[in-house]
Amino acid sequence: MISILLATYNWPQALKLCLESLATQTDKNFEIIIADDGSTESTKKVIDSFMDSYPIAIKHLWQEDHGFRKTKILNQAINAAYGDYLVFLDGDCIVQPDFVARHRELAQKGCMVTGSRVLLDKGLTQELLSWPQWSFQKFSSGLLGMRLSGGINKYLPLKIKLGDGSWRDYKKFVWRRIKGCNMACWKADAKAINGFDETITGWGHEDADFVFRLQHHGITRKSGSWSTEVLHLFHKINDQSNAAENARHVREKILAKAL
Repeated sequence: MISILLATYNWPQALKLCLESLATQTDKNFEIIIADDGSTESTKKVIDSFMDSYPIAIKHLWQEDHGFRKTKILNQAINAAYGDYLVFLDGDCIVQPDFVARHRELAQKGCMVTGSRVLLDKGLTQELLSWPQWSFQKFSSGLLGMRLSGGINKYLPLKIKLGDGSWRDYKKFVWRRIKGCNMACWKADAKAINGFDETITGWGHEDADFVFRLQHHGITRKSGSWSTEVLHLFHKINDQSNAAENARHVREKILAKAL
């Protein structure tokens, strides 16, 4: 079974769309574990309503809000997962109906997958948040117009899906295209490297650190582009005051391993 580890923090309207998109999956053999980094009661109400409406196994893990501690709550989610394969997703992302199926197709022993995203602009994001319920069919009917108007920054990856192959494999670690909002690995591999580094706090680069340590552990990184794209809702840029320090921390690890 696949466990979707869904990170969220105080954006219940976006989480509602994300959960509704997960409810439309063609592959239904998955569970959802919500890794909640201290959201208020409004987020819990959205989750409870979803649990009442859809027959999907869902678990809500919550920790007190003491700043950005995504690594800590994700490690709790890893431990709580029943599935042997983990797909990491953020609550400000909407998934396509074949999202789980595509990740299952790319899953391979000894490998992890780093997917990509399609960015939505502010206007389109506000429009989708006003919808009473998510509908991919309704959304996809206007894709070309959205691309021409700048509502989305990619068009073809939503229309063309490519299968698996060795061309997806990265030969070495690179920072590019690592998005914690869309990546996957085997639970056993995540446990083998002790999950995310909880000394990394504040926004930035906890995902790159995770990918680097998996690759150093002998796991091959595969690209999930042209297959698993998620729709990333527009929002204000997070507090990045810790980003430079986090990047330095990761670079020191990379350098130490290379010596």
